[in-house]
Amino acid sequence: MDFIKENLGTIIVSLILIIVVIIIIKNMINKKKKGISLSCGGDCAHCHVACNHK
Repeated sequence: MDFIKENLGTIIVSLILIIVVIIIIKNMINKKKKGISLSCGGDCAHCHVACNHK
């Protein structure tokens, strides 16, 4: 119990960071399922890579 009391700040910050990372990963997965590219902005006129959604 002393460990938790001594490290409560670190534990809270760690939990917040873990929650934020989980939310970001879920958002990326949802975008991927919807077919939204994670790296492409959709502006093919300024794209230097072969664009798939012209």
